Amino acid sequence: MSLTEPGGVLQSCPGADAILDRAAGGERLSAAEAVEIYKKARLLDVGRTAGLIRNRLHPEGIVSFVVDRNINYTNVCQSACLFCAFYRSEGDDDAYVLSNKEIMDKIEELVAAGGTQVLIQGGLHPRLGLGYFETLFREIRRRFGVHIHSLSPPEVVHLARLEGLTVRDVLRRLKKAGLDSLPGGGAEILVDRVRRVISPRKINAQEWLDVMIAAFEIGLFGTATMMFGSVDTPEERVEHMRRIREVQDRTGGFTAFIPWTYQPGNNALGGKQAPVVDYLRVLAVSRIFLDNIVNIQASWVTQGAKVGQVALAFGANDFGGTMLEENVVRAAGASHRVLRDDILRAIRDAGYTPVQRTTDYKIIETF
Repeated sequence: MSLTEPGGVLQSCPGADAILDRAAGGERLSAAEAVEIYKKARLLDVGRTAGLIRNRLHPEGIVSFVVDRNINYTNVCQSACLFCAFYRSEGDDDAYVLSNKEIMDKIEELVAAGGTQVLIQGGLHPRLGLGYFETLFREIRRRFGVHIHSLSPPEVVHLARLEGLTVRDVLRRLKKAGLDSLPGGGAEILVDRVRRVISPRKINAQEWLDVMIAAFEIGLFGTATMMFGSVDTPEERVEHMRRIREVQDRTGGFTAFIPWTYQPGNNALGGKQAPVVDYLRVLAVSRIFLDNIVNIQASWVTQGAKVGQVALAFGANDFGGTMLEENVVRAAGASHRVLRDDILRAIRDAGYTPVQRTTDYKIIETF
């Protein structure tokens, strides 16, 4: 039997300890076992095991980050998710679509700052078709050498529906225009019970996975994300990870897993933000359970630099992006801003060597 206190388990149960020992020894855990350690193991024990696995996968003593920029080309979105504070309707006074020049100017600033990755995401705009993105990506490719890591699975499905094309055909055309990889946005929790509550108009869990599988099959790669802490249970968080792991076994297309917490400000869903101990527990369980995904990212965007630094002791090996610009999480009340020097300091103070990487985790500079 486990003893509990606010924010965590005070004393692990013997069964949970045995599961952690097996995981530390390199055994793959079942979903039921992941739920067991999630609920019954002490936070520090879960973190210690995740740290051991992290060090086994990344013995070099480095922590990576990418210099990037999130450009939200529009805030108009017909999905209108209840958890989102960023979207607007087309007729709203503050609805916008960035001009081509505005987007190019932002990328020019990114390149001048040493950036290598541009993440272009927005809403499901009813009148921005596939041609808009083909033109945009071709111009980016012609003018800049940045990696185009853009358009989440819901945006890809939206384009397929607008154009009357298959998802695979849309992805092929986007790839031909310059798309390099897909971010994992729109995953939230890959359990339809949760999605029906927080994002009833968005694609379902299998559709999200099918977009990623199609992308991997035509030579793109992507990241997997998880937004937790709204109406989801521990079992549903593990189920999300199980579905990601299953696709990764089949495809090998995910380069990283990035969990972050639901931000409850300024939206229709409301509620409270998950506590830091919950974030660290999810992060550590993900490192233990996702034995086929090499990289786990800390989320300083939702947690701040200090917690991001602590996350390096709970299984994370990557600090994510510098994000010269980020608007979606900020709209929901998270106002963390971290400069590149702050990232370098946080990594060094945690005992690691900071390295700048590309989107596909090639090291381009060691600090």
